[in-house]
Amino acid sequence: MRIAAAALAILLTLSACGGAGSPAAATATTAPTASPKPTPAASVVIKDDAKLGKILVTPAGATLYIFKKDTDNTSNCYDACATTWPPFVITADPVAAVGMVGKLGIALRKDNAKQVTYNNQPLYFFANDKAAGDTNGEGVGGNWFVVKNP
Repeated sequence: MRIAAAALAILLTLSACGGAGSPAAATATTAPTASPKPTPAASVVIKDDAKLGKILVTPAGATLYIFKKDTDNTSNCYDACATTWPPFVITADPVAAVGMVGKLGIALRKDNAKQVTYNNQPLYFFANDKAAGDTNGEGVGGNWFVVKNP
């Protein structure tokens, strides 16, 4: 009986210490696998336009424009201008589509809204674009241009 009790005590000690071949040993030495973080959805994507080539649009297909009178990271379109040319504002950091050549960023507007920029140029929509893919604002007044992805 003493021998059986001693053998049982040794067996339990080896199991608790993670002896070779025990399930506890395999679990204790296996590193936990981290779940990969999901890739965030792009804020701006590239669309092929028959007339203009590769242009930047939102995932919903709204065409994006730049204003020639803006300066780096500074919008000069407010009030009535911003009614016709609404700024592209978001609450999170922008995410570029795969294959985008330029760099997305943020410019703070006067009201502290985060306006998306492309190569430091603030981005806008055009109120007269009614459907996804419309480019009615291209060249308006010689100051508004569709953003191209060269």
